Amino acid sequence: MHRPSALRRWRWMPVSEVWHQRLAAARHERERQQRWRSRRVSAHRALDFSGNDYLGLAQDPRVQAAQAEGAKRFGAGAGASHLVSGHLGIHDALEEALAEWTGRERALLFSTGYMANLGVLQALADSNTAVFQDRLNHASLLDGAALSGARSRRYHHRDGHDLQRLLERSTATHKLVVSDGVFSMDGDIADIEQLAHLSQQHDAWLMIDDAHSLGVLGEHGAGCVEGFDSHAVPILVGTLGKALGTAGAFVAGDAALIEHLIQFSRSYVYTTAQPPAIAAATLEALTIVQREPEHRQRLTRHIHYFRQQAAALGLPLGHSQTPIQPLLLGSEQRTLAWASTFDQHDIQVGAIRPPTVPNGESRLRITLSARHTQSDIDRLLEVAAACLHEEQR
Repeated sequence: MHRPSALRRWRWMPVSEVWHQRLAAARHERERQQRWRSRRVSAHRALDFSGNDYLGLAQDPRVQAAQAEGAKRFGAGAGASHLVSGHLGIHDALEEALAEWTGRERALLFSTGYMANLGVLQALADSNTAVFQDRLNHASLLDGAALSGARSRRYHHRDGHDLQRLLERSTATHKLVVSDGVFSMDGDIADIEQLAHLSQQHDAWLMIDDAHSLGVLGEHGAGCVEGFDSHAVPILVGTLGKALGTAGAFVAGDAALIEHLIQFSRSYVYTTAQPPAIAAATLEALTIVQREPEHRQRLTRHIHYFRQQAAALGLPLGHSQTPIQPLLLGSEQRTLAWASTFDQHDIQVGAIRPPTVPNGESRLRITLSARHTQSDIDRLLEVAAACLHEEQR
């Protein structure tokens, strides 16, 4: 009698429901909390006040042309990891330019900011390392510390006294203080001088993720760490997909740090190198940032104008002096209602709710760009004022 093969028998076996049940339960709980996220295709006609293209360089024709030319010269992709055959001369040139810009010995490219933070923390920390993080640090920093197996403590937001208390209690030989430069949901700025002082006082290294500050802050646009060398801030992480308008990230520091990451950072070693066309576009964007401060100056004027007008309208502003301008609405229902009104007027804003922010701290995350005009900002303010007026009727 003919017996079916193992493959044919497998095809007819009933699929286990265990995983389906797990996914369905997770979805049901998220929907019950009214926190189910939906992805949609952004409309070009909409006025964007939700992205991180702070200087408008993602739409700059020179950056676009550099990326197109880079693809023609080097190919659409790198084709391999940096340590195999994917590291090209254009990558070297970008790393050298980033190191010079940030005042560091060397820089190392990563494919994303998330991978950079995971890679640094996994490569440097272990179960014998004490990591001290600001409570409002980005998820990638928290996840990186967890991946490393380090003992992690979170100090109160921008609270040097709490950080000092935790450092004084630590008996670990290797200590690492980690903070965002500009905090992504609040837009406020870390006190780099205080963090550097406390780190040096307790023989700790300081790691700053300056994703939302590079290109925006500082006399030369080098971020909130501008003026602080690698002795004060040994580990500097920056992203290329925000103010520089492209994609990817880098870590800058002294040569010993970079060599260590090349050897031990798994998210660097085991992934395909950044597409060379992106590196070419980033070099062009970096040149624009350094030679044309007017983009940064226009953005600064937009920030001041928005805050002045928003305060006059009585909008619930945060304390940010950066392009990230949260409207602190409190409840999730209120935040969703305001976001819906903006959507109806073809304006994109970020509706930020738990678990991204704590309960009771939902907000609209409004981001400003040098590409905006004053009339764009006025249009945004008109809709916000209408939302506030509707609630007061």
